[in-house]
Amino acid sequence: MTAQMNFPSLMTRTGAASALTIAVMGASMLVPGAANEAQAAPAHSTKALKVAASKKGSPYGYGAAGPNRFDCSGLTLYSFKKAGKRLPRTAQSQYNKTRRVSSSSRVRGDLVFFHSGRNVYHVGIYAGSGKIWHSPKRGSVVRLEKIWSKSVWYGRVR
Repeated sequence: MTAQMNFPSLMTRTGAASALTIAVMGASMLVPGAANEAQAAPAHSTKALKVAASKKGSPYGYGAAGPNRFDCSGLTLYSFKKAGKRLPRTAQSQYNKTRRVSSSSRVRGDLVFFHSGRNVYHVGIYAGSGKIWHSPKRGSVVRLEKIWSKSVWYGRVR
């Protein structure tokens, strides 16, 4: 076979569906990364992200899960509940309930779990560009902040 394909004869030999498959596969080989484009966030994750952002400035409250005060897992629980998804109460339990995703596969609306060894101690919602919405600690408020640690895992709410 020559380097240049004769499209009409290819269609005759393989059929239109096969020719289209070959054309798409060939294009993805010519354009590096085309086959690995970022996956779109699930609709519930996008909605949860918007809910968390709408709580900007709400004060931290230990054990609080909204609607006016939040701790870290309370914010994620509240945000996903408003988006129609149920999460457990603690950051560790939320991690155990999500589907793991790699850093390179993360999308806006995924959960970001901060850990020390095997123990999860904090959670936020990925906002893109290396930032999360979270309720960090006593004396602070819900805010958008850059991810400050490399000790993070990502999880997608199903």
